[in-house]
Amino acid sequence: MSNNRRQIKLGMFLRPAAHHIAGWRHADAWADGGLDFSKFAELARTAERGLFDLLFSADALTGERYDRDTLSRTSYVAWIEPMSLLTALAPLTRNIGLVCTATTTYEEPYHVARRFASLDLISGGRSGWNVVTSANDAEASNFGREQHLPKAERYARAREFVGVVRGLWDSWDDDAFQFDKQTGRFYDPDKRHALDHKGDYFQVRGPLTVSRSPQGQPVIVQAGASEDGRQLAAETAEVVFCAHQSLEAARAFYRDVKGRMPAAGRDPDHLKIMPGLGVMVGRTRAEAEAKYQELQDLISPEVGVALLSKYIAWDLRGHDIDGPVPVVPQDRGAPSRSALLSDTARAEGLSIRQLYQRIAGGRGHFYVVGSPVDVVDMMEEWVSNEAADGFNIIPPFFPNSLDEFVDLVVPELQRRGLYRTRYEGNTLRELLGLPRPLSRYANGAGM
Repeated sequence: MSNNRRQIKLGMFLRPAAHHIAGWRHADAWADGGLDFSKFAELARTAERGLFDLLFSADALTGERYDRDTLSRTSYVAWIEPMSLLTALAPLTRNIGLVCTATTTYEEPYHVARRFASLDLISGGRSGWNVVTSANDAEASNFGREQHLPKAERYARAREFVGVVRGLWDSWDDDAFQFDKQTGRFYDPDKRHALDHKGDYFQVRGPLTVSRSPQGQPVIVQAGASEDGRQLAAETAEVVFCAHQSLEAARAFYRDVKGRMPAAGRDPDHLKIMPGLGVMVGRTRAEAEAKYQELQDLISPEVGVALLSKYIAWDLRGHDIDGPVPVVPQDRGAPSRSALLSDTARAEGLSIRQLYQRIAGGRGHFYVVGSPVDVVDMMEEWVSNEAADGFNIIPPFFPNSLDEFVDLVVPELQRRGLYRTRYEGNTLRELLGLPRPLSRYANGAGM
């Protein structure tokens, strides 16, 4: 196997039942997968068998706001809280990273720092925090607010939030704890640090009541694609999840975000960009296409319209679903994916039905349907053209789609020398090739 080729990084995006909006209806799908821990455990073991770098569990603090009947036809309505889920999966796995979402808009830095540091201890250095500012404005109503904070304020709060969390993660030096029974000294008091942060949004004294992470600090993951999101990623993220509909768009994003990093004092190699990738694989292209069409035929039109309305940020009910996608104004704080989908619809002349079918499997992420060679050709093209460092895999439904990826795609990646044949590290940072952060207090540096 060549050692000169770029090694592809892989995340496995956990989701209740399925990623394809009709996936839960497939005869072989685990419709109850989001409510059954044993099924999550099986998925985790399968992903580890496939030598994935990480498991990723997204989160939202509210359900979808579809109408009553439409909502009852969807599967993403109830799931196990991600931190609880990953903590339970930690002792059932040995190598794979454990990444989940926590919002900077409806959480507090001390709580987030404490939970992810604890997961890192429990897992032996495999935790990562997906930083989000909560794009779903419906979350506000669950936290005593009538409306979402403005986008600029959410990102300003997020920037300070991440800084506070990282400061708290440095509360203890690596060698702070002595456990000296003879002298009675449990820890060295000079190696415990109070942050004493006073900022625009937070006042946090510290220190954290969890020791320093086995990997120095948990890995910071981020998923924003807007101007604010890109800048936050360049300043803080070590992994970026993103969505692109073309190689050209992915390359432009890759260049833009990594190009901002030197100005933030960071090495672009210390960020891994991993676009979401939906994969329907078969032993032949015809087999894969037939399997995918079977799922497409299961989409309820009202669910398809509701999904597209959410991601395009415009209510499409009442429009002819076989008519054109209306021009959606983008000057009202709409999420970046709205512009992506609007531009795609106009460029390709897609109807509402065609566009919701396009995003049914991956919610705006790139989708590939074909043989193992077809799938790996696409992955290799993106990585070799600096459009990605790896991919966050979005299986159409569980468990079949993940099993097929591991059994068919992974061997083809390995045959080409693009993917590991064994785990080469014990922590998530080691798997991703990320440096271990030096404490801000190292060598007496202080804040």
